[in-house]
Amino acid sequence: AASICHVQENVLQRVLQLPVVSSTCETLQRKYSSTKESHPLMASVCEVYERGVQGAGALAMWGMEPVVRRLEPQCESAVAVANSLACRGLDHLEEKIPALQYPVDK
Repeated sequence: AASICHVQENVLQRVLQLPVVSSTCETLQRKYSSTKESHPLMASVCEVYERGVQGAGALAMWGMEPVVRRLEPQCESAVAVANSLACRGLDHLEEKIPALQYPVDK
């Protein structure tokens, strides 16, 4: 069978679109939001954590930018190969495990 992955498609996007994964993410997001709303102390802790993660991510990207710029051509081909292999693996998993196409509650 031909791979469903297209050149522009990212294996992570495909995984996130699987019903079992997307429904789990939605459930976790709802629980996280309701916990923040019902527990003021947890809300403040969560907000501090969220700001810290955003700041760390921005700092990491800023620090890596010059390296990524120099390695971009090599990185692009390596990422394309890895993405292609991962997509083929995902095709195989989807074929062998039909439950991946159902939400968690099913």
